[in-house]
Amino acid sequence: MDDHERKLYSFLLPKIKNIKKPNILELGVREGKSTKMFIDLVQSNNGKLFSVDIDDYGHLFSSNHWKFIKSRDDNFNFILNQIKEDLDLVFIDTTHEANHVLKIIQNYYFKLKVGGFIVIDDISWIPYLKNKERNSLYCEINNKETYEVILNLFNANENNFDLEFTFISSGFACIKKNNSSNLNLPKQINTRKFSLKNIFKKLKNI
Repeated sequence: MDDHERKLYSFLLPKIKNIKKPNILELGVREGKSTKMFIDLVQSNNGKLFSVDIDDYGHLFSSNHWKFIKSRDDNFNFILNQIKEDLDLVFIDTTHEANHVLKIIQNYYFKLKVGGFIVIDDISWIPYLKNKERNSLYCEINNKETYEVILNLFNANENNFDLEFTFISSGFACIKKNNSSNLNLPKQINTRKFSLKNIFKKLKNI
């Protein structure tokens, strides 16, 4: 089991394994590791998995509980017209850029059941820091910006959803919907890290 599978099976699966007749939207297939886990779950619990990718991965699996949709993840009308059910899980593992991830969350959130989850892959920049094994400026910056935009979204929606993170490998963010309210726009978190009071406090400790 690699790091990606470890975070799937140790962090995500326990949250969803007991849902009866789960309806899952998976955005991003690639090697099919998450797809396999979801197919096993929906077959066991009599649910349905919809997997979306811009490349054709419809040949990877065969199941009456699985539908592959060849599309961009932001072709919202095309995708949602094929999904009549409300969703228990939206799993986002496509373009890992903050503004794109935010757009995806905002456009699928209304389709999520109360108590349902949105899980976003690749929110940790730590594995991609300089001199780390994965060393990537692109992933370092994008993952950190995605993490921050999710925090800003939570800052405006503390009563609407719960937020949890894991930093296994490149991490997951997990949103759990608490009510049927509309999602508020992100609100910048303003800290007092650079306030004069804090600066003077640090100077005193030198």
